Amino acid sequence: MLQLDPPLPVNTPKGPALAHVLIDYGAEHDLVWVCFQADGECWCWRNQDIRATTNTTFGRHVPKDDPLRDMRA
Repeated sequence: MLQLDPPLPVNTPKGPALAHVLIDYGAEHDLVWVCFQADGECWCWRNQDIRATTNTTFGRHVPKDDPLRDMRA
């Protein structure tokens, strides 16, 4: 378990969130991100369910062919 300091802004299926904790259960499991959503709810998401927010400074844009494009606005 790793506390992220500072928390990382991410996009989830429920909208924007801040990831506060990363849980690694081992080699045969997904990483689990503990995130607080914009509305204050706390959800745990698998690695494949979240994306880093866009960041123009670092050149991180939403690819047009990204299947999760709608949630990454």
